[in-house]
Amino acid sequence: MSGDTQTEPVEGSGGATDESSGRSEGSTDQSRDSPDRSRDSPDRPHGSAGRSDGPVDGGGPLGVDLEGRIDAFRRRLERTWEMLHGSDLAVRPFRPGEDGPLATFSVPDGEEEVARYWVNAPYAYVVITYDDEASEHRYHAVEPDLDGFERSLLDRVADDIRDPLLYREGTGRTDVETLRTELKSLLESYGVDAGMGTFHSLVYYLHRDFRGYGKVDPLLNDRHIEDISCDGYGLPIFVYHDEYTDIETNVSFDEDELDNYVIRLAQQSGRHVSVGDPMVETTLADGSRAEIALGKEVTPRGSAFTIRQYAEDPFTPIDLVNYGTFSVGQMAYFWLCIEHNKSFIFAGGTASGKTTSMNAVSMFVPPRAKVLSIEDTRELSLYHDNWLSSVTRERRYEGTDIDMYDLLRSALRHRPEYIIVGEVRGEEAITLFQAMNTGHTTFSTMHADSIETVINRLENEPINVPRAMVQSLDMLSVQTLTRSNDQRVRRAKTIGEIGGIDQRTGELDYSSAFEWRPDTDEFRRNDSMLLEEIAEERGWSRSELLREVRRRERFLELCRELGVTDYRQFTALVNEYYADAGRVMDRLEARADTKAAETDDTTTTETDDTTTTETDDTTTAETDDTTTAETDDTTTTETGNTNADRPGGGV
Repeated sequence: MSGDTQTEPVEGSGGATDESSGRSEGSTDQSRDSPDRSRDSPDRPHGSAGRSDGPVDGGGPLGVDLEGRIDAFRRRLERTWEMLHGSDLAVRPFRPGEDGPLATFSVPDGEEEVARYWVNAPYAYVVITYDDEASEHRYHAVEPDLDGFERSLLDRVADDIRDPLLYREGTGRTDVETLRTELKSLLESYGVDAGMGTFHSLVYYLHRDFRGYGKVDPLLNDRHIEDISCDGYGLPIFVYHDEYTDIETNVSFDEDELDNYVIRLAQQSGRHVSVGDPMVETTLADGSRAEIALGKEVTPRGSAFTIRQYAEDPFTPIDLVNYGTFSVGQMAYFWLCIEHNKSFIFAGGTASGKTTSMNAVSMFVPPRAKVLSIEDTRELSLYHDNWLSSVTRERRYEGTDIDMYDLLRSALRHRPEYIIVGEVRGEEAITLFQAMNTGHTTFSTMHADSIETVINRLENEPINVPRAMVQSLDMLSVQTLTRSNDQRVRRAKTIGEIGGIDQRTGELDYSSAFEWRPDTDEFRRNDSMLLEEIAEERGWSRSELLREVRRRERFLELCRELGVTDYRQFTALVNEYYADAGRVMDRLEARADTKAAETDDTTTTETDDTTTTETDDTTTAETDDTTTAETDDTTTTETGNTNADRPGGGV
């Protein structure tokens, strides 16, 4: 849910509740809306509330008592009238400058703030702090402040608004519009003249809890987070942040909350979880992968879940080059191999970026080729017209399971040119390698940390691919999540090529086309059998092959210089390259030259401005010095060197 106005998150005292205000039931005054916490509403007669019980002018004790009773009776009548007839609530967009911040945060003692950014402006933001004593970062999700009255009001509204929200589904209005309309109607029926701070805070929490993901909603809205892990009851949720890596948050669940939450996660994604079937793997509505466990039977610390964020905009080859995962030369190598129908597997450990890399290089698939993808959970995202995506299905109440083996067998009847399988781990691998042997280009991923491990996993239980079929695989890219220069990074450790079976030993031959050197954080290029095969297929000489490789490297370098990281824009340029390489290269070169010229002009202007400023400063300083010297000389002469008598020798 996005807000109406965005401003920088502000630092405050933390939304303390004023319990001494003496508010009656249904009171509407809020600390952020009015500094006066009295019971008076703006339209009530002056003096009708908060009147002193002391003596009044012209009256004795009986008059004082009667006046107090009349005031109390008047207040009861006003509240009864409001509850019976309601009150009009003027709703408008939230204005931070006028209404004040919705959410405030104070840095805990002993910690230092290192980052602050919005995740759902103007409602929720994130503050990253660093505890120097513990040598660790902490993640604070900051949401709108609610006092005791507002929390009670939220509970009541949540009960009353649930059914109207269900009946309003499918009306064509957005969730936020529906919430605002229903909330306004309810508050008017309650006779609560809520301020805009209270109103928009209630809208946020209602949307978060009914349409969002509850307490975890700010974390799922944070594009810097890759994984969210809840390990049990009362334990802080941990996240994997793209800059601060594993970090503890201020979000946690008690037992009932967490049990209800994991059940809700499963239901929202169309799955069922119960004590009898406590583990579920599913995909959330936004595409994120979730692994859910209910109760203590399989997870002794209590219900648990792990959510792996789904990137709305997938990474492009340019992104991976910018992050240092691959070099430009490696991406040009992938491009040529994919165009010429070479099959490969991306291998690596958990969170090493296997699927991300496979999705990125799939953008090199020729524009008209038929692509079919098969996944357990939806992760791939291609900007390709001729792409058929399929996912597995587990049996629910009726019907049968549809697993990857079933989908792969069905895929071959669709006559795809490229088959992308999310992960190889079972009997479907036999069918996958059969597809390779029959001329289908296939891409897939596997959990393994070396070329040898990949081959061993393929040839042994439970996959059991015969060695003669494994040799139809053309190459392997092994990735790792490691540390370089005190930072956690993802790197393509090696890109290997399968050369066939050695007739003497019966073992598979393989070689490395590229290797990563941890000491220099650079990639070393070796001779490539696959590129030689491609040159032979195309009838290219070695110089022609090198020229084609260098032209594609230049294409990628130009895209990098021009900041082409949007996957739609990048794929469109690749498609243009297939149609007319010379034309798109000329256009990119021209754009790069224009950008360079603009940069030079800006630099020259800044240099000229700096030089002019320095000259002006020098001239001014010289003039000031001369004037000061002349003035000092004149003053000294006129005063008879009076300053010489001051301690320290003058001014």
